[in-house]
Amino acid sequence: MAVAGKVLCSGACPIHTPLARDLILPNGGTPAGTSSPASSSSLLNRLQLDDDIDGETRDLFVTVDDPKKHVCTMETYITYRITTKSTRVEFDLPEYSVRRRYQDFDWLRSKLEESQPTHLIPPLPEKFVVKGVVDRFSEEFVETRRKALDKFLKRITDHPVLSFNEHFNVFLTAKDLNAYKKQGMALLTRVGESVKHVTGGYKLRSRPLEFAVIGEYLDTFALKLGTIDRIAQRIIKEEIEYLVELREYGPVYSTWSALEGELAEPLEGVSACIGNCSTALEELTDDMTEDFLPVLREYILYSDSMKSVLKKRDQVQAEYEAKLEAVALRKEDRPKVPTDVEKCQDRMECFNADLKADMERWQNNKRQDFRQLLMGLADKNIQYYEKCLMAWESIIPLLQEKQEAK
Repeated sequence: MAVAGKVLCSGACPIHTPLARDLILPNGGTPAGTSSPASSSSLLNRLQLDDDIDGETRDLFVTVDDPKKHVCTMETYITYRITTKSTRVEFDLPEYSVRRRYQDFDWLRSKLEESQPTHLIPPLPEKFVVKGVVDRFSEEFVETRRKALDKFLKRITDHPVLSFNEHFNVFLTAKDLNAYKKQGMALLTRVGESVKHVTGGYKLRSRPLEFAVIGEYLDTFALKLGTIDRIAQRIIKEEIEYLVELREYGPVYSTWSALEGELAEPLEGVSACIGNCSTALEELTDDMTEDFLPVLREYILYSDSMKSVLKKRDQVQAEYEAKLEAVALRKEDRPKVPTDVEKCQDRMECFNADLKADMERWQNNKRQDFRQLLMGLADKNIQYYEKCLMAWESIIPLLQEKQEAK
């Protein structure tokens, strides 16, 4: 939207529209001009993190809970309760409660991508793979998905632009979402429509350095996380196999104790000790599967989402470069720059500003999430080894008493 010589991006950042004589081929991004607030995350009590950058007061709260299984003639599916509390004027009521299934979340994300193409849209959990190949109606799978869907909505809620999107409002409030989908009310924004119709006929000369650096970082970041994810899954697989061996190993000492006299009590102690270690290992494995792996996978998908936005930005820049070159080739002393070229430049500058603001916000969220994740990983491993140490130390006095008695 052009206002008094400026264009307002979706991130509400003013971008000056240059005069025709100032138009040049882009060699860098446009400064965002605004700082992005970091998303709030629930952290371990011992982990002290920075406060929100702008100290804003939250006026929108969304939670996902109460999963329910629905068995119909043609299909079986899970729905989740979405509870919304807000003081915003966009909401007619202070509180809403609706039920949504996974495909509704998928619809929301698609609409956000269409209507807000310059912004990074948070990823959804993979449709069928959360804990490997498991029953998607199992309690563990459903709870892991519920947590991921809750995080997805909270990411949107914390975003200063996405949280005001029309489709998000409908998703949170409409009792019959299917009726809204059929009405076809979801019209693309002007920016979204322009990007949607950018063809692949334009070839980008080169990415500006700052965005090239972002692209290289995302490639390396996804590669590192992918490697950690694969190794972590192998470790969990080996721990599960070790757990099976421990559960077979411990009872042997118990059955052996029935054949002994003075050794009976120490052997029972060893059996109990191995049983305690088995329980501790099972807890550690569950924590790795339910808490550690989902965060890795979310950020792998996040990097893919960011790459997609980068690609859209490149398309708009390529279109702008091509149109600007066409103007320069005209045989006029001072060719007039067409309005569509200026609009194209405005779109590119909006992309630059919004993308950099979202990248900053994403980095803040990532820093918080991974500090929390790694602190939790350290705590869980410490607890595991402490439990094993206590279990083995508990039988030492028993063995010493038998030796002294002898």
